[in-house]
Amino acid sequence: MSFAIRRYAGADHAAVRDLFIRINAELAPAELQEAFVGYVAVSLRDEIDRLSDYYAERQGSFWVAYDGPRIAGMFGLERVGTPAAELRRMYVDRAYRKRGIARMMLERAERICRDAGTPMLTLSTSELQQAALVFYRRAGNRPAREEIGAAQSNKTVGGAIRRYHFEKELGTQAETSSSLT
Repeated sequence: MSFAIRRYAGADHAAVRDLFIRINAELAPAELQEAFVGYVAVSLRDEIDRLSDYYAERQGSFWVAYDGPRIAGMFGLERVGTPAAELRRMYVDRAYRKRGIARMMLERAERICRDAGTPMLTLSTSELQQAALVFYRRAGNRPAREEIGAAQSNKTVGGAIRRYHFEKELGTQAETSSSLT
């Protein structure tokens, strides 16, 4: 298996859209089905169905990971080139979990930020994503804050779900290079 991570292109839209919908259907507890349906609709309208424009408006980029012709994962970055960028939409298809693709995508995101002179990466995930919480902590992200998502947007389901925010100092490419010599 050989994964390729590359910048999102319009031809990836259907696969990205499908992965986003499938992941959120997996995450939705029975008591929050209606909230997740609303969240998916808002996210499709405001972000997923306009990925190139959405991320360009936020000084960022969107990336996809493929295994041959099949999408394996995706992630977005907002505010690259600023003091802190935000990692968004990091999802791995169920069939590709536990194969190192999440690690590869996170490392790529961190490298993109360092290369752009962005010294801090922030991210958030919910209590519904226990594996992601463990993964981000093990990858050196430190807890920054917690909140209960009350309002729905393209960044939160709402429904009183606890969100965990993390941050990681990355340094810059020059700092990383000089520390290796």
